[in-house]
Amino acid sequence: MIGLVLLAAVLVVAVTAGRVVLAARSDDTGPVDAIVVLGAAQYDGAPQPYLTARLEHALDLYESDAAPLVVTVGGSQPGDRFTEASAGRDWLLDHGVPEDATLGVGVGGNTLASMSAVAAALRERDLGTAVVVTDPWHSLRSRAMLEQQGVETVSSPTRTGPANDGLAAAVPYTARETAAYLYWWWQRATT
Repeated sequence: MIGLVLLAAVLVVAVTAGRVVLAARSDDTGPVDAIVVLGAAQYDGAPQPYLTARLEHALDLYESDAAPLVVTVGGSQPGDRFTEASAGRDWLLDHGVPEDATLGVGVGGNTLASMSAVAAALRERDLGTAVVVTDPWHSLRSRAMLEQQGVETVSSPTRTGPANDGLAAAVPYTARETAAYLYWWWQRATT
């Protein structure tokens, strides 16, 4: 019996890791109502490499008419003068995206809180579809969390930046996201 339970656990982890990898390799750009750019580190309003890679990809999607609105998301750490969302929005404005085509949602210290805030902001505008832009390994979980909030969601992960640094990045990110996805799934199933 213990052997069957262990085998089932190994299978669940392996299948989830496979789903993380498949989501990382997928790319669906819409058309949708909004491009949602997940936040990452910013220092005094300057996006750092992970966030910059996401913003560059979102800009490419916007310029290819994937969506008429780019939503930047993410809160701040204690002592920060800027949120991840405001740093991202300012970057987009500096790179030619019109102000009325951007929305900063400066809420959330984790993916679930951010996706809840984004879903509420989209509902306020009667928008129901989005493409999520984040690192490849984060695509499955972030897309699933936004879908859980009632937004029809696809993902278009970045192909540049530190999260795309070959196998050295792929293995730990896949492991982390597999664990994070299973933890989120378990929390949903038990509440």
